Amino acid sequence: MDPDRDDRPALQDADVAPALTAVGARPSSHRRPAPARRVGGGPETTGGRAELRAARRRKLRRVQVVVVLGLLVMMTTVRGLLFQAFSIPSVSMEPTLEVGDRVLVNKLSYDLGEVQRGQVIVFDGAGSFVPARGEPGWFSRVLGTMGLNAGEDDYVKRVIGLPGDRVVCCDPQGRLTVNGVSLDEPYLFPSDLPSRDRFDVLVPPARVWVMGDHRSRSADSRAHLADPGGGTVPIDKIVGRAVAIVWPLGRAGWLPIPESFERLTNGGAPGE
Repeated sequence: MDPDRDDRPALQDADVAPALTAVGARPSSHRRPAPARRVGGGPETTGGRAELRAARRRKLRRVQVVVVLGLLVMMTTVRGLLFQAFSIPSVSMEPTLEVGDRVLVNKLSYDLGEVQRGQVIVFDGAGSFVPARGEPGWFSRVLGTMGLNAGEDDYVKRVIGLPGDRVVCCDPQGRLTVNGVSLDEPYLFPSDLPSRDRFDVLVPPARVWVMGDHRSRSADSRAHLADPGGGTVPIDKIVGRAVAIVWPLGRAGWLPIPESFERLTNGGAPGE
């Protein structure tokens, strides 16, 4: 026997495959291809997300619009309940108020406090200065509640006499007297007298006596002595107190009670 001769049978290809299979390997021809990985998502996924984001933005915008409109309605309503702006149409309150001035009226003044002499007020003259009208329609009432319309019969004057006051024109110096106390009126239109008309009025309960600052051009309580109420205005017809001029800006400022009215509350004694 040739020692260099190898009597072991040659391994065939068919004998190799089972051996490889036995150790857990697979022939290359049997391997499954690895799935392809997507980078950044495919067209369908990207488009779906973009559409979802756009839908969310549209919904957010709708919510924002609803919130803004709600706030505007609330602010308008609150403003109408608390304050209202009025435009001055005549010269009857010059020089305190001029034609075209816009005044801010506090509509809660007399719900939270009392009317005071010397205050400038806006009131509804229906039934006292002009004949009473029928009830306004629902639309006018809604606008009025919101402060978006000024009544046709609204007037602006200064309170001179309160319920129970006796207002007389005039003392020997030509001044008005209230409960016997003479009233100095520095706010009157230059060269105007306190009144050319003589009167002696006892203000009824729940009513006030009002006069314009431009006495020669004001159709105030004096002009309605023969009307129901004798020229006085029901307190419940007062819209509110004019607290400030807000336009034009050059005339903007508060409308305080003149100091001369302190003598009336102090029984004629000078204010402290």
